[in-house]
Amino acid sequence: MKKLLSLRHWSHVFKRAGKLLMSPQVPIGSKLLFVVPALLYWVLPDVLPFMPIDDIAVTMMLASWFTGWMERKYPQA
Repeated sequence: MKKLLSLRHWSHVFKRAGKLLMSPQVPIGSKLLFVVPALLYWVLPDVLPFMPIDDIAVTMMLASWFTGWMERKYPQA
């Protein structure tokens, strides 16, 4: 819980997510696994009324998942 409230943690997540999205070492398919769901949730919130989670919260969860996964898979990226 302490990690979720840490500005340092979220700063790291979004900096690394940006670098990983721009990295040529990370395949485009892996990048799309982050970008497509985030964009769909931002564009289609009315189609998903059963999800009472804010758009930014969903993006933050996706960014955290994507960053953790890509840092384990491509530590040099």
